[in-house]
Amino acid sequence: MSVNKKLVTYHIARLKDKNAGVRLSSIHELAELGDPEALEALQEAYRTDPDLEVRKAAQEAGRQLFLKRQQK
Repeated sequence: MSVNKKLVTYHIARLKDKNAGVRLSSIHELAELGDPEALEALQEAYRTDPDLEVRKAAQEAGRQLFLKRQQK
């Protein structure tokens, strides 16, 4: 497993953390990593996270990853 995939897996797991700041940080990291494998987890965070800021960040990160995937 590549380092990038390990980081994606790590940050996806952190989307379930109790702390909204931790979830936000992981969403930003997933957007930076740019791996479309994170799309499903970001979509889930957008649909179910109790924090509005986290939901908005997940939506934006998901949009970025989706558009990046479309360009390939």
